[in-house]
Amino acid sequence: MNKKILFLSNGHGEDLNASLIIKSLATDSLKIAALPIVGDGKAYLDLGVPIIAPTANLPSGGIVYTNPLNWVKDIANGLIALTLGQIKAVFNYSRDCDLLVAVGDIVPISIAWLTRRPFVAFIVSTSSYYEGRLRLPLITRLALESDRCVQVFTRDAFTARDLQKRGLDKAVFAGYPIMDVLTPSGRDLELKPDIPVIALLPGSRLPEALDNLSLQLCLCEEAAKLQPLQFCIALVAGIDEGALKDSGMKQGWQYHGEGKLVKNGVMVRGYWGAFPDILQSCDAVVGMAGTAVEQAVGLGKPVLQIPGSGPQFTYPFAEAQMRLLGDSVVTIDRKPKTPAMFTRGAGVLQRFLRDSNYRELCSCNGLERVGEPGGSSAIAGILLRIVNS
Repeated sequence: MNKKILFLSNGHGEDLNASLIIKSLATDSLKIAALPIVGDGKAYLDLGVPIIAPTANLPSGGIVYTNPLNWVKDIANGLIALTLGQIKAVFNYSRDCDLLVAVGDIVPISIAWLTRRPFVAFIVSTSSYYEGRLRLPLITRLALESDRCVQVFTRDAFTARDLQKRGLDKAVFAGYPIMDVLTPSGRDLELKPDIPVIALLPGSRLPEALDNLSLQLCLCEEAAKLQPLQFCIALVAGIDEGALKDSGMKQGWQYHGEGKLVKNGVMVRGYWGAFPDILQSCDAVVGMAGTAVEQAVGLGKPVLQIPGSGPQFTYPFAEAQMRLLGDSVVTIDRKPKTPAMFTRGAGVLQRFLRDSNYRELCSCNGLERVGEPGGSSAIAGILLRIVNS
């Protein structure tokens, strides 16, 4: 009889990590299902993994801690009924599950614990780097310390060591799966070899990503005044050519087709489906995203952040990422579009490109804070041993 595993996750990055583990688990001896508590679970759907309960894209996109108003918006859009329905579905489905895998924070971990089924936790959304010591809500700590929790995975080695020192021997760092999807496709980005490349990461949540892109285009104008640069936007499928054109035109850019925006002799080009190629090819990053910025840091890239209007990428989010990711990340200003933001940002980018010692520091920091590829298969191997034991 096939072993039955249920994955629970609550966020875009969490879904991605879970889906990569599932992909490495690929075996006919397992029956795998999932519940993405936040969003529509595209990462699961792309793999053909069945989703056991209704899902929805709520206004906050799962980012509520940076602004309490986001809670109100989500509740007004059906959060309570959605959550209760999801919890009921988990309890019904998990009755004969051999293992639950909770990827995220207190929400999926608590639900997995309350089912009274064996589970493992992958703490993706927090780290000991934030405050030097991992601060866990009481219910999370009780869940992780319970006998039903058979393994705890962390997103970095520092967090695993912290938990082990505090008596949680089951905590391990087996790698961070998001680093396993960065192999270039070999796509020709038409880049000139002698001109530095700046990657623009506006994020994946819409319409916020388009607002972020507008800010990044302003920064490109200023940065191009200091030296010749090539700019590449990593675009998600939800931003089509029409949306890209409209976003550029609002800032005075002309659309020349094929993802090309031009203003005063400066070209910024958007690419769909080329994220790994862009990230591997660039010399520095302007990032207004979560997971994508972590991936850039993992590759040793210096990252400049500018705060947006949210709901995700506000200054509190950017500041938290600086604590999480260390010296590789610099944030300019606390509010969106302050008068000198773009001039200061252009200066920071120029420093990134000229300071070889800093770039070497970023390479070392990326390995320490994020780690090397291989996490998906390593975690999958441990899960297989657990479920077959």
